[in-house]
Parts: sequence; C-alpha cells; structure tokens
Amino acid sequence: MSRAKRALPLGAVVLALGVVLSGCGSEDAGARDGGVSTGKERGMDMQEAAEQSDAMLDAVLKGIDPDVRWAHGPTTTRACGVTRRRAVMTVVSPELRQTFLDRAETFWRKNDYRIKAVNKDEKFPAVYAVTKNGFGVSVSFRGKGQAFLEADSPCVKESKVAAPTSEPNGPSYKDVYPLPRPNVRSDFWSGTGD
Repeated sequence: MSRAKRALPLGAVVLALGVVLSGCGSEDAGARDGGVSTGKERGMDMQEAAEQSDAMLDAVLKGIDPDVRWAHGPTTTRACGVTRRRAVMTVVSPELRQTFLDRAETFWRKNDYRIKAVNKDEKFPAVYAVTKNGFGVSVSFRGKGQAFLEADSPCVKESKVAAPTSEPNGPSYKDVYPLPRPNVRSDFWSGTGD
C-alpha cells in the first residue's frame, strides 16, 4: 500500500518535469536540428520575429514571377512564437498551382532554406521550408484554389506584436475576416477558368 502511494508522487514529478522540458521551443532545440538556433537564444522578441517573418514573405512574393496580388492574413501568437500570413488574391488556375509552388521552392532553395516537405496533392498542394535560424515558411493551396503563405517564428521572448507595415499590392481588406476568395485575374496565372 505504501509503495503505491510513493509511486504516485514520483509519476507526478516525472509528468511535471516532462511538461517543463517540452515547453515551447526548448533552448537547445536548435542544437538538435542541425545547429539551428532559436530566436530566444539570440534575444529576439515577438515583434522582431514578426518583422523578420514579414521580410521573408515579402521576399518570396517578389521572387514569384509574374507577380500576384496579395493581402495580409491574420497574425497569431502562441506561447513563445508568432505567425504572419498572406493570402494570394490572384486566381491561380489548377494547371499552374504546381508552377506557383515550384517558383516559391526555387526561391527558397537559392536562399539556403531547407525544404522540409512537398505535398503534391492535386487539389491542395503545398511546400514547406525552414530557415537556418528556425523560421518555418510555407505556401499552400486551400479552398477554392486560394494560395496562402505563412511564416512561423521559432520560440522567442514574449512581447506585443504590431500589425504588418508592408503594403499589400492590391486592396488591403483591413479588418475584413475571412478574406474574400481570389478575385484578381492574371493573363499568366489565371488561365481561362477557375
């Protein structure tokens, strides 16, 4: 009987220790991921991470040629990270979705991002990459064939996060959620149908 009582506290200690150690982006997570350091180790806060995410999303959108119209998606924060989003407002035909992803992937490879995964699903294809400093980025096609770009920060110091400062190259849809479906046609990307 006394043995059963002692096992319970030991189990609780192990459980509590596991929760603490599995917290958001443990400090040495970068060492286990090929030497990638977390933003927290370098003193980066959520605002700085959001600004870096914005710069990464701006760069990949500029790297896709011909250009597409985009709008800011919602920013979300979690315990120790931040996610920035962009929604592509240009209609991308089903036949050119893989071309769109290939251009993003090529841009990332040229800039030393590591490609983590490629989803070749016919309806919802996607590509996922990671930077040397632990930011995750992705381009994915979702409902109605709309392309979305996301940048997720590694674990960073908690701070307030301001709205993005980069201007969309089309309507801003400020305070509109959910964003409308793609509604801009392109001679190259849109084809003859949706």
